[in-house]
Amino acid sequence: MEIKWIEDFITLAQYQSFSRAAEFRNVTQSGFSRRIQSLEQWVGAELIDRSSFPPVLTPAGRLFRETAEDVLAKLFDTRAVIRTEQRIEGTSLQIFAGHTIALNFLPSWLKALAPQFGEVRARVTPTNVHDSIVALVNGNCELMFSYHHPELPLHLDSAKYEHITVGLDTLMPTTKPNRRSAPEFRLPGTRQNPLPLISYSKTSYFGRCQALLLKRQKVAPSLRVHYESDMAEVLKKFVLEGEGVAWLPKSTITKELGSGELVPAGTSAWNLDVELRVYRDSSNRSDFLDTLWHHLRALSPAQK
Repeated sequence: MEIKWIEDFITLAQYQSFSRAAEFRNVTQSGFSRRIQSLEQWVGAELIDRSSFPPVLTPAGRLFRETAEDVLAKLFDTRAVIRTEQRIEGTSLQIFAGHTIALNFLPSWLKALAPQFGEVRARVTPTNVHDSIVALVNGNCELMFSYHHPELPLHLDSAKYEHITVGLDTLMPTTKPNRRSAPEFRLPGTRQNPLPLISYSKTSYFGRCQALLLKRQKVAPSLRVHYESDMAEVLKKFVLEGEGVAWLPKSTITKELGSGELVPAGTSAWNLDVELRVYRDSSNRSDFLDTLWHHLRALSPAQK
């Protein structure tokens, strides 16, 4: 039996709708239904009367709900006590973020908080978007940083998870220059000589951004995948070695563009603008977090 099954069950009891409860729990309706069925199998009784509309709890379901809510409350209270004891002393934050954000954005962002808040200590966990969302939903972090594009939204309930735009970035095609300082590999390439692509994996967020950008092009580029990775920093290393072209966040290559070590592999038509957002669980409140959130909202580019 898994705790998320109990949370699903309680949510369903509150909403009395499989579709609304599944949306709130950030899972497909079919997946949500399977988890409710798994819980019923574990209990050994039907908890939901599916013959009524809206669905209601069976007598067994009402009995189980009373115990389930009490058990969850005790578990979460105990977890809160343990996490408080494990926190870094002083003003601190638990942060989950993508690898690129953790490496290139967060150090300067945390340092910039000092004039307003003094020293802010942070436990930063670099990970992929999926695991970051899981950490936020499960209450394992106070802030989650992620890139965002309106056509590739994160499936988070906006009523429960607030966000603020803290930066803007651009995915741009980049390559090593040749001896004449021109691009070694220039988009769109040709069928006879397709460009070697240093690509993101298809399931990564930047991989989805790359696919969206290429789909938008009126003239399809001629590309062949040369290397592949989830991490922008890995792609950057390959591009610096002259292995091909890659779409890299501009924020990660500002120095190399300025020095001429890297150059754009195409015009701005091949670029994709993205936001950098920070998310928090609206129910996770503290005086420091609320004050910080107000400060970030005032500084947000989206508010200007």
